[in-house]
Amino acid sequence: MNKNNLGNTDISSADRLAFSQACENNKQPILEVLQKQLQDSTHVLEVGSGTGQHSVYFAPRLPHLQWQTSDVTDNHQVIQAWHDAYPASNLYAPLAFNLLTDSIPKTNTGEPYDAIFTANTLHIIAWSLVERLFELAGEALPFKGKLIVYGPFNENGRYTSVSNQQFDLSLRQRDPNSGIRHKEDIIALAKQHNLELSCEYQMPANNQILVFQKITAN
Repeated sequence: MNKNNLGNTDISSADRLAFSQACENNKQPILEVLQKQLQDSTHVLEVGSGTGQHSVYFAPRLPHLQWQTSDVTDNHQVIQAWHDAYPASNLYAPLAFNLLTDSIPKTNTGEPYDAIFTANTLHIIAWSLVERLFELAGEALPFKGKLIVYGPFNENGRYTSVSNQQFDLSLRQRDPNSGIRHKEDIIALAKQHNLELSCEYQMPANNQILVFQKITAN
């Protein structure tokens, strides 16, 4: 899942790390939600780790968790460069994960991940891959496991801000299969896969976090 086209991405001349402004935006408010929602979790799979910036910020501040990054293999070198620059004992090198072809992996002990986190992805990937993500999460998560999604969403068939409307237009001009998703569609999709919306948070800059919980045992 390539997120390097989110925001302004370039190679910093100072540290030679790929940089995505979208990953930097709101990382502290996101962390505060994760600290609440993941306090009883042990293993988190981050789907679509992009540059790796989120992982190096969140993992050391959630020391009770094992934070597993994942992305398409083309992004692994970029992610690993961030990990090398900002190592953490509970942060793991990226796994190869492509929604087109792969299933959600197990932890290194063979147990399922009890949480899945993804940020700034649903509006980038095609709707068919959004469906695939929720299908895989519904299959892989254990009872009461969580899928946590961050990004912009429409509500009641409308944009929540002028800036989101402009952002959606730019997304669709670049790729007609992308675009800001309707929250009601996401909630309905989750229900199809035994994932129930348990909590939602309004975030800065017209973004939201949706927390889904698995309501059945595998």
